Amino acid sequence: MKEARVFLGVGTNLGDRRANLAAAQAAVSEFVIIMKTSRVYETAPWGMTDQPDFLNQVWEASTTLPPLELLHRLKQVETVLGRKPSVRYGPRLIDIDILLYSNLMFRSADLVIPHPRISERAFVLAPLADLEPDMVIPGMKHSVAELLGRHEKKGIKEVK
Repeated sequence: MKEARVFLGVGTNLGDRRANLAAAQAAVSEFVIIMKTSRVYETAPWGMTDQPDFLNQVWEASTTLPPLELLHRLKQVETVLGRKPSVRYGPRLIDIDILLYSNLMFRSADLVIPHPRISERAFVLAPLADLEPDMVIPGMKHSVAELLGRHEKKGIKEVK
């Protein structure tokens, strides 16, 4: 398979959050080439709000893995790093999502690309805008920066 440019959204709100991001990046680097990383943002939880704040980041990477195999490998990393099944939108040690896979629009029972809620989540759009503010997400009419501009940014702060 030819090389694809992917954007991965990463979040953690349990344990040593900085160490979780670093461990995930090291593990994922075994099967993708991480080219750029966004700044790290601390964000209020989304969906289920009675839990600790998250650290979120987006990584730009290249891979030759097809989408479903990439998803499978990312889920393996989450498990190896200690993620346990939990409630939807609940606390998690590590969460790695495929946000974009080149210009692909893809839908299966296990995976939708672009990520189906990408335009609703400022905690994804803010770090994605660090990397590609002018990029138009496949299937959408507005750039990442324009989508981010539609959101309240309260509860999202850069971590130094």
